[in-house]
Amino acid sequence: MFKIALGAGHGITTPGKRCDKSLDPNETPEWWLNDRICDMVESYLKDYEGYSLLRLDDSDDGSEDIPLATRTNKANQWGADFYLSIHHNAGIKGGSGGGIVAYTHPQSSKASVEWRDALYDALIKHTGLKGNRANPKATSNLFVLRESRMSATLLELGFRDSKSDVPRILTDEYAQQCARAIVEVIVAKAG
Repeated sequence: MFKIALGAGHGITTPGKRCDKSLDPNETPEWWLNDRICDMVESYLKDYEGYSLLRLDDSDDGSEDIPLATRTNKANQWGADFYLSIHHNAGIKGGSGGGIVAYTHPQSSKASVEWRDALYDALIKHTGLKGNRANPKATSNLFVLRESRMSATLLELGFRDSKSDVPRILTDEYAQQCARAIVEVIVAKAG
């Protein structure tokens, strides 16, 4: 039984974690973008057997921003084989750059790097949202990557403040493309 720990980053009211108002008058919360993709991954995986899935976020309504230590402790105690954290980035400040970025920890295992690379490649194939990232397959000392005992990847599935990304990341079609890419990789790598 392959164990997948899956989390939508942040809570619905986490300060600053929303789409830029100049690009999205609704200021859509990042949690909503993340949770929608996690929900679709969960739904698409129901077509397969031989796995168990643990959601690490508040998947009901996002009202609670589950602490990172709680998330990694649950995944570690459960004995997950793979930890996937879903996010949407920021930092473009209304510019036209953006794209998908996939992270592993700088000292991660070869298996983590293989997960990251496969996920990034599948996401680009399914969405085309390559952007202008100089290092789209990156490493970072992010808490969930550092504290997870299993292979772990954190995905930034577009920029919440990019004039080229925001129109795409708000659509259901884009969320479906991301979820299908993720499930394709899980099925291939987890057997």
